[in-house]
Amino acid sequence: MRPVSFDGHVARYLEGPPRQVPGFASLHRMVTMLLAERMKPDGRLLVLGAGGGLELKAFAEAQPGWSFDGVDPSAAMLQLAAQTVGAHAGRMRFHEGEIGVAPDGPFDGAVSLLVFHFIARERRLETLRQMRRRLTEGAPLVLAHISFPQEEPERSLWIARHAAFGAPEGTGAAQLESARQALGTRLSILAPAEEEAMLREAGFSGVSLFYAGLSFRGWVAYAA
Repeated sequence: MRPVSFDGHVARYLEGPPRQVPGFASLHRMVTMLLAERMKPDGRLLVLGAGGGLELKAFAEAQPGWSFDGVDPSAAMLQLAAQTVGAHAGRMRFHEGEIGVAPDGPFDGAVSLLVFHFIARERRLETLRQMRRRLTEGAPLVLAHISFPQEEPERSLWIARHAAFGAPEGTGAAQLESARQALGTRLSILAPAEEEAMLREAGFSGVSLFYAGLSFRGWVAYAA
């Protein structure tokens, strides 16, 4: 495949998560381990928010028998994912859109990393239900995204912490303030207890927190 040329925003995407997410590489390793507890050696994995391909590459390298369906609303990000996974592309199928474009499955597991804080609150439950509908009974779902208390003054404190941690070295005060404003208005951030309650309402059981890195939280749950 001939490499695709990307605009600056897309091309720089791969630099962001390793800097912004505490223990990024270890998070991928933990997710792979949790999935492998329940998935078959030749299992099929649904990845919601697959653009960029960093998690797809990590999963494929660790599990040579798995196949993957990656869903993302951005065609450019899916192109980037196809390049990122390299020699593993033969085990991937990419679908442009939101969860509704995903195949019916059944899937042996599902993952969505660094995605749900971009999904509006009113669409969260239906997104989880659609993921559940595509999973075999007992299959694992692993989520990790921004989640922290939503009552003040804690909310503002966590927003400031998130902006400061993810900012490149030398970021000025005005840029940090702009980042804080964006975080507070553009993202859909829920408190951890609400995240867990929504997973249960969507048809998942055994909800467990497995990862906490500053403003990020990660859960594993199972299709009931």
